[in-house]
Amino acid sequence: MKNLIIASTSTIHGSGYLEYLLDELAVFFKGVDTIIFIPYARPSGISHDDYTEKVKNTFKKIDKHVKGIHEFENPVEAINKAEAIFTGGGNTFVLLYQLYKNQLIEILREVIKNGTPYLGTSAGSNICGLTINTTNDMPIVYPPSFKALALVPFNINPHYLDPIPNNKHMGETRETRIKEFHQFNTQPVVGLREGSWLRVTGNSITLHGNLDARIFEYQKEPYEIVSSIELTTLK
Repeated sequence: MKNLIIASTSTIHGSGYLEYLLDELAVFFKGVDTIIFIPYARPSGISHDDYTEKVKNTFKKIDKHVKGIHEFENPVEAINKAEAIFTGGGNTFVLLYQLYKNQLIEILREVIKNGTPYLGTSAGSNICGLTINTTNDMPIVYPPSFKALALVPFNINPHYLDPIPNNKHMGETRETRIKEFHQFNTQPVVGLREGSWLRVTGNSITLHGNLDARIFEYQKEPYEIVSSIELTTLK
């Protein structure tokens, strides 16, 4: 049975790394001793070692050990034996490129569908959708496919931003870009605002956090859903 937290971000304004989620994560990872961390997204170009160290320091606060996937000689075997998995944010294209390069897509999908607890933030949440085509990131590398883990039946847009009233910026809003996506694709898109997350338990998908999420469905007007609402009907 799938058991995931798919979070928009790792850090909200005024708080430390994962601080807003730590109480939730203490419950989510109950009974887990060691979490395998996937640092491939490398925010701001941070090294795998430095990124992993940052995550280790955070999870010490809830008495969890962390080991980076890059520290294993056989990453496929490491994922297969993992008690729990966390994929952090950064550049989604870099993340997906490395997952394909290390042949981790299929094994990740398999173990997560079979119940290994999975936490994703930002890029680590993007890869839970059908494709990464609704990421906000620049395509600085070219993965062999934009197809992702398909753990939920829609795409995700983490860090979703609403238009700012009276803003003089003339570029596209997030809503405009997602509507452009729907000129060529039909799957729904969930716009996750900062500090919100999706809790996936089996076939149940529920929004959590203090903010609404914006839902985009093909050939429909966008609409809002409030926290605690299920998204199971989206497909």
